[in-house]
Amino acid sequence: MVIGGVSKSFGDFKVLNDINLAIQKGEFFSLLGPSGCGKTTLLRILAGFESPDCGEVTIDGTDVLPLPPNRRQANTVFQNYALFPHLTVFENVAFSLRLKKCSKSEIISKVGDYLKLVQLENHAYKKPNQLSGGQKQRVAIARALINEPRVLLLDEPLSALDAKLRQHMLIELDQIHDKIGITFIYVTHDQQEALSVSDRIAVMNLGNILQVGTPHEIYESPATDFVARFIGETNLFDATVAKVDKLDQPLLPTIAAPAETEYMAELDIPELGRIKVTTVDEIESGQKVCFTIRPEKIVISKEKPSTKRGDINLLQGLVDEPIYSGFQTKFYVKLSDSVLVRVIKQHANYSDEGPDIVWKDHVYLSWSANDGYIVGVKTTKEGE
Repeated sequence: MVIGGVSKSFGDFKVLNDINLAIQKGEFFSLLGPSGCGKTTLLRILAGFESPDCGEVTIDGTDVLPLPPNRRQANTVFQNYALFPHLTVFENVAFSLRLKKCSKSEIISKVGDYLKLVQLENHAYKKPNQLSGGQKQRVAIARALINEPRVLLLDEPLSALDAKLRQHMLIELDQIHDKIGITFIYVTHDQQEALSVSDRIAVMNLGNILQVGTPHEIYESPATDFVARFIGETNLFDATVAKVDKLDQPLLPTIAAPAETEYMAELDIPELGRIKVTTVDEIESGQKVCFTIRPEKIVISKEKPSTKRGDINLLQGLVDEPIYSGFQTKFYVKLSDSVLVRVIKQHANYSDEGPDIVWKDHVYLSWSANDGYIVGVKTTKEGE
């Protein structure tokens, strides 16, 4: 599917601004962003429920914008299931086949296959009110897939489920995708959902696409400060580039491509002081940028770590708030009266006495220049 130059306004409010995407056949692709960012409007345009002001949408080279929803070979799974309450599970899934006047034997065979795919073959003659939320959503998925569309559009399909069931359904959804191999386009505001199942993600805000990439690229190399803040937790600071040196021996062999030049930059950050960070982007002294460091990349200790390597950043602070969660502890470390840094320490080993760092401890924070990231100039914040 190719989306080219799609824009949409409702009155004076521009919902989508020149959206361009190329989604590969068989890809699990997520549209991720906060409420009101335009992701559902884009999905409705793909489905045929809305028309764009301009642009084009093609599936396998065919322009689908002139076509009604039932001729686009793109079926939709809705957030609220949209099942017929008076029909059984079997009849709900068979509904579109009956409209096509398929034979009785074909209906029985195909419905049986798709109920087996979503593990509901033993619930065929129940009504929707006899099913759990997860089962209802699986009926909706089977009903959408039985038409054998080229693209399955999923509009926040798991948001009505509780957290544990949502995780279970997410795994099932990924398994269904692997079995049938068609293109899934998944709309969500939940970062963990998108990171867990997507081949690629488009992060949206205020009608714009800010970054498209794999989950690893989106998380580890955010393109803007909004992406850094929206995907997981991070520490984000405004900075000024103080110094830039070209590195003869790259420190980032897994990130920097062979043809890319790597630089060691020193940033002046009012809250932190002078900070070292590696980058493959060309930057200049005096440039205003944003610097981000993920909480789990920071090492927290009561003993001063070695800085002999030369690329280690080192700060001192006071533990203001430790939050123990069993598998990890999150520390809010006060560097000054107005500056808090979040640090996450994973608990890989059993400890008889619990966390060794507690409230009011004086601690050192350290991280490699490789682990921080420059995310460019400061961009619009969510909701502004």
